[in-house]
Amino acid sequence: MIGFQTLFYKEILRFWKVATQTITAPILTAMLYLLIFGHVLESHVQVFKDVPYTAFLIPGLVMMSVLQNAFANASSSLIQSKITGNLIFILLPPLSYWEIFGAYVLASMVRGLTVGLGVFLVTIWFVDMPANLSNAAPGWIVIFALSGAAMLGTMGLIAGIWAEKFDQLAAFQNFIIMPATFLSGVFYSIHSLPPVWLAISRFNPFFYMIDGFRYGFFGQSDVDPVQSLLIVTIFLIFLAGTALGLLKSGYKLRN
Repeated sequence: MIGFQTLFYKEILRFWKVATQTITAPILTAMLYLLIFGHVLESHVQVFKDVPYTAFLIPGLVMMSVLQNAFANASSSLIQSKITGNLIFILLPPLSYWEIFGAYVLASMVRGLTVGLGVFLVTIWFVDMPANLSNAAPGWIVIFALSGAAMLGTMGLIAGIWAEKFDQLAAFQNFIIMPATFLSGVFYSIHSLPPVWLAISRFNPFFYMIDGFRYGFFGQSDVDPVQSLLIVTIFLIFLAGTALGLLKSGYKLRN
């Protein structure tokens, strides 16, 4: 456990040392999204009954921040270690692939959840959230926050293992993570989409994470949260199995 704890601490320290970039900047970005979209659409859009559009936005922005930053933590750490050549100091100690997986994913979850909490604490000042939380179910908030952060931390680990240079990692983020995040219902309900895009959205696991997370705030969602949790769990198990398989084989790490 000492090796796991050391690697976990190293990963926490890595993003905390540059907190302005890894924590403060994403919080500011989310706040700008809220100010711009909330100001422009507040009086024109209402997705859920008795829930103002600005209040509807906040859980989506929180979860989006959790997902993006959990992914960024593991992926950026691994690619930096590859390029600088210090990855050897992680592979040489007697660390099992389970310990490496756990340390990277847990550290990614810490960063994602820290940013998400910061986004929530900053954005709730722009709307009377307590008045909209009469049907809140905090258990669902915690479950989807943890599972979403774990899933994107695992995906970030896979991307970091696969990528050999920053360009490849940027392509993964720009062509997979960002589109999946923005097309997941952060700013809208998928039921407002044309039938084709509605059908496509149902194949997006990010949608189920955000929709289930939002259910925890308002007790309203586009999909039953139990169904969303089942889909998220299946994806998480598949990604975790893939990441563990890659670590065990040493794919693009030892070879």
